[in-house]
Amino acid sequence: QVQLVESGGGLVQAGGSLRLSCAASGNIFRLNVMGWYRQAPGKERELVAAISSSGSTNYADSVKGRFTISRDNAKKTVYLQMNSLKPEDTAVYYCNLHQMGTYWGQGTQVTVSS
Repeated sequence: QVQLVESGGGLVQAGGSLRLSCAASGNIFRLNVMGWYRQAPGKERELVAAISSSGSTNYADSVKGRFTISRDNAKKTVYLQMNSLKPEDTAVYYCNLHQMGTYWGQGTQVTVSS
């Protein structure tokens, strides 16, 4: 089975930075897409950023220029570097893996204070 374990969330002031990590274990295919979603209270879960095995990336308009997604295929880990954080970035961030099925991490809280 596939397991995703996130780390790196926390509390930060507006303008600050955080780096999220997500380590995948289990039966991980060579070709897949990994990404980060977030869900704020009372809102639907939304895509933040995604990256394919070949390194192609996709970002939500709201985070372009501030967030950077990357991955280490050897470590089966995806990262999300978040800079210039805003209070509206406050949410639970979920790691996602898509490969002949979709898998989710348990989520990590990111809180940005104004």
